[in-house]
Order: sequence, then structure tokens, then C-alpha cells
Amino acid sequence: MNKVILMGRLTKDPDVRYTQGNDPMCVARYTLAVDRKISRNSNINGNNADFIPCVCFGKTAEFVEKYLKKGTKMAVTGRIQTGSYTNKSGQKVFTTEVVVEDQEFAESKNAQSNGRQPEAKEDAKEDGFMDIPDGMVEKLDMDNLPFV
Repeated sequence: MNKVILMGRLTKDPDVRYTQGNDPMCVARYTLAVDRKISRNSNINGNNADFIPCVCFGKTAEFVEKYLKKGTKMAVTGRIQTGSYTNKSGQKVFTTEVVVEDQEFAESKNAQSNGRQPEAKEDAKEDGFMDIPDGMVEKLDMDNLPFV
């Protein structure tokens, strides 16, 4: 089975192009910066992220063109694809990328736009909890709560 699940942020705006021919298809490429989990006892210095090249086609690529930009946090599923080509110098170059099958936003639009957490609702107090309306406490069965 060849299945990849990633969550990370776009390192730059996506590169979107259309194929030539009678029925042009959208092709989008972007790189996800995916954090590595590093143990506290590790003495690793430097990058703690992997930079994963991703490519998508058709409607998925059109979604990328319309909504994604540098810094957007995405959850992606797809498959790994390897390939090779010969560059202008005659050297063989090997490639590895994730072909995106499904993608979705991994944070709210508000958090994306200003880098902050979404505003608390007006009826919430400073501690983030709402007051229980009068008469509601008596209706609660305190003996069957999963916490106390």
C-alpha cells in the first residue's frame, strides 16, 4: 500500500500551470514544511522540519490555485511517486513527490489571516467558560457526569 498523510505549511505560493492541448488540465505544485517530532534527549541541531514536494492535478489543483498561499496550514493525503529525468548537463536526476489525492485546511481562516486564535464568543467570560443559565443546574444529574 502506498499512502501518505501529511500536515504542514506551504513554504511559498503554489506554482500553478495548465497543460497544452485540446483539453488543458490544471497542475499545481507546492512544498509542505512538515515538523519532525524530536525527543527532548536528542542532540539534533538544525532543521526540525522536512520539506515535502507535492503535486496535484485537475479539480484538486484548481482548488490550490484559488485558495492556497504561502503559510497556509494543510492536511494532505496522497501517494509517493518517484521518477527520474536527464538534466541539461546529461546527469540523471531522481525525484520523489507526493501526488495529492485529498487536501483540506488544517486551521481556521481567521487563524490563517492574522496568525492569532479566533476571537472568543461574546457570551464567554475571560476564563473562556460561559455561565450556566439559571434553572439549568438543577436539571443536571451530577452523579452521572464523567468528571467531578
